[in-house]
Amino acid sequence: MLTDPIADMLTRIRNAVRIKNEKIDIPASRIKVEIAKILKEEGFVKSYKILKDKKQGILRLTPKYSPDGKAIITDLKRVSTPGRRVYIGKEEIPKVMGGVGIAIITTSKGILTDKECLREGVGGEVLCYIW
Repeated sequence: MLTDPIADMLTRIRNAVRIKNEKIDIPASRIKVEIAKILKEEGFVKSYKILKDKKQGILRLTPKYSPDGKAIITDLKRVSTPGRRVYIGKEEIPKVMGGVGIAIITTSKGILTDKECLREGVGGEVLCYIW
């Protein structure tokens, strides 16, 4: 039993890009699909799709690599955990790696990046940093 499915997702992505896997399979959930959508929009993964199975479905990510074979995702960091929730106001939105990375934040307007939170003027729970 997993106590933190988002941390499991980030660990699977981190491990797969380190060994240069062509695909990453993760048990699907609504929040994981939203995170995958943000990763696609921000250019960290080539694509994602949901495969049907008898249970909850499988989220398949295709990571993106540079022409010389280096992963676009350098690292991922889980910020808010089930045991320690981290909330920020709209004035406290972090810059990840000086603006190179992104923060994924769950807000009242859905799951957004740090840039979208600044534009919308909302804060929320910081899920993770990706750079």
